[in-house]
Amino acid sequence: MEMTLPQEFIERIKTQLPESEWEAFLESYETDRSLGLRVNPLKVSGEVFLGWALFELRPVPWAKQGYFYDVKDRPGKHVLHEAGAYYIQEPSAMIVGELAAAKPGECVLDLCAAPGGKSTHLAGDLQGKGLLIANEIHPQRAQILSRNIERCGVTNAIVTNESPAHLAEAFPGFFDLIVVDAPCSGEGMFRKEEEALVNWSPENVTMCAARQKEILTQAMTMLRSGGRLVYSTCTFAPAEDEETISWLLNTYPNLRIKAPWHLPEGVSEGAIPGTIRMWPHRLHGEGHFACVLEDQSGVQIADPRKSTIASGLSELIRTAEGGKKHTEDLKAFEAFCNETLTKSYLETLSGQLIWFGDQLYLLPPKKVLLAGLSVKRAGLCLGEAKKGRFDPAHAWALSLNGSDVQCAVESPDAASYIEGNTMPAPDGWKGWCLITTNGLSLGWGKAAVGVIKNHYPKGLRKSGWENSNASRS
Repeated sequence: MEMTLPQEFIERIKTQLPESEWEAFLESYETDRSLGLRVNPLKVSGEVFLGWALFELRPVPWAKQGYFYDVKDRPGKHVLHEAGAYYIQEPSAMIVGELAAAKPGECVLDLCAAPGGKSTHLAGDLQGKGLLIANEIHPQRAQILSRNIERCGVTNAIVTNESPAHLAEAFPGFFDLIVVDAPCSGEGMFRKEEEALVNWSPENVTMCAARQKEILTQAMTMLRSGGRLVYSTCTFAPAEDEETISWLLNTYPNLRIKAPWHLPEGVSEGAIPGTIRMWPHRLHGEGHFACVLEDQSGVQIADPRKSTIASGLSELIRTAEGGKKHTEDLKAFEAFCNETLTKSYLETLSGQLIWFGDQLYLLPPKKVLLAGLSVKRAGLCLGEAKKGRFDPAHAWALSLNGSDVQCAVESPDAASYIEGNTMPAPDGWKGWCLITTNGLSLGWGKAAVGVIKNHYPKGLRKSGWENSNASRS
C-alpha cells in the first residue's frame, strides 16, 4: 500500500530511532498489517480452542491468549465469534490488558473503554470475580462497548457513559486497577486507520497531550492507595508518552514505574526505563506505548466497597429492590429459574437484583452507587417481566454454559439459528432451552410441540455466517 507520511512526523521519528532503522520503519508502511484475535477464557480455554483447528493461528508473543490469523480465515464471520469464543483485536493493543494483569476480586476501571478489547481482556482475567467498570464518553461507542461485553459473556461489568470528571466524583479512591488507553494522535495506527493520518499535525499532538493529563488527573482521584495505573497510547509522540509519564511521576510523588519482568520478543523499552514501545518494523503489529505505575503511598483508608451481598436465588429475591410493584414479577422470575436452570448454578448467583422499569438486572457483588450516572449496562441483564411471565435476556444466555441449564441443545446449523430459523426440539421437552455451538452458548430457544422457537434477538440476526465443523474436545 502507498502512504504519504507527514514530513514533520518523519523528521521527529528520525530523532527517536537509530539511523540504521529509518528505512525499515518507513518500509513497514508499505506492508500489510498483522491481524489478531484473543481467545476469551470466560468461554473456552486456549487449549480447547486450538484443538478445534478453525483457523491458521500463530501465537502473539506478548499476549498469552493472543494469536495472529490469516486474512483468508475471516474469523469475524464465524458463528463462534457470535458465541464470544474470541475477540478480534489488533495484536499490539493486546499488551495493555496483559500488562494490567487484573486479579480476580479486584475493582477495575477501564476509563476509555470502547470498543471493548481491553475491557474484555480485563474481564477474562477477573474470571467473574470482582467488579469491572467500563467507561466510554461517546454514547454511540458506549453502546458498541456494551454489546461486546455482552457477547463475551461478562457478568460483573457495569458500562457507563460518563466524563472522567463526573466518574471521579462518584468513585474517589475506589479502584485497585485503572487502565487509561488514552485518546491520542494515533501515529501508531496510520497503517490501520486513514483518519489518523489525515488528522495528524504537531498541533494535534500538543492538544492530545494536554487532554491526556486532564484524564489522568481524574484517574488518580479514583485510584486506591497501593493501586496500579496502566497508561497506554497508540502513538510514537514523546509529548504524549514519556513526557506524560514524567509529568505523572513529578505530579504524584507516590507513583513508581512497575517495569514488566521481561520484554517479549519484538517489544522495546521506551526512553524512560520500565516503559515499553512497540515499533511496526520490529514486530508484527502497530505502534504502541505503555507503562504500568503503582501507588506506593502506604496510606490505609477504609474500603468503601464492602457490603453484605446476597447469595443464592432465594436470598437474591428476598433482598431485591422494587417493593410491592414487582412482587408478582419476582414470582415469575423465580419460576423461570427453577424450571430452566440447575440448582448448582442458582446457588452460585450473588450480587443484588435491581429493576430498571420492567427489566431485571443483577449487579456485581460489590457496593456501587450508580445514582446520577449515565449507565448503559448495569451488570448482567437477566430479562424482562411481561404480564405474569418472565422472558430471559440474550445477555444472560451468553453468560451461561450447558451445565447451567436443564436443557441445552447443540445446534446442527448454528448459522441458521443466528438467521432466526426454528429447530427440532428434543423429545418430550417443553419450555426454555439454551442453544449452543461447540458447547458455547448462542442464545435462547423455547420448545413446544416438537419445535424450538428462535429467540435470537431480531436486531442481531444476519446471514452469511460460517459454521464450525469442529467437535468439542
